[in-house]
Amino acid sequence: MDLDGVLAGLDAAGVWLDPGLSADELADVERRFGFTFCADHRDLLTLAVPVGDHWPDWLDDDESPLRARLAWPVDSVVADVLAGDFWPASWGPRPADDLEAQARRQLEQVPTMVPVYSHRYLPSGTAAPGVPVFSIYGTDVIHYGSDLADYLEREFLGRSSRVPDVSLRVPFWSDLVDSVDPADR
Repeated sequence: MDLDGVLAGLDAAGVWLDPGLSADELADVERRFGFTFCADHRDLLTLAVPVGDHWPDWLDDDESPLRARLAWPVDSVVADVLAGDFWPASWGPRPADDLEAQARRQLEQVPTMVPVYSHRYLPSGTAAPGVPVFSIYGTDVIHYGSDLADYLEREFLGRSSRVPDVSLRVPFWSDLVDSVDPADR
């Protein structure tokens, strides 16, 4: 993954890039918000921090917008559950009551999704480099890049080819991309 080349392209395309975060700043963000950046996300934020509309401002003193963006993937899946449109068989029988609490308990088991830009997310955790970027809107989840560099080229630098098949799976979120319920396997 050539983040240096992509960052040069982003800069040329007019994306504002602040200096990268220090190891202490990254650790502070992870501590405050309770997740770990995946390797690709960490690499990007160490080199440069894209800023502006729709980019997360990890150093902002007002944590509430970031907390809302971190909650968005789960909250939007719960909204689909409450609308009656979603309840995977792998979660067991759909409960008659306390539906939201039951759904949230199930979703506590899935990787936290960390915002990259708008409703594009990377999974938290220590996954190896090359994890796909997800576009998440409720249970409408697709890959928006085979990895972070691929995503940034697609979103900002005009790459328009089909996203290559992604072999690295992220529990739950990859199942939504593939419209697969683990209970059906």
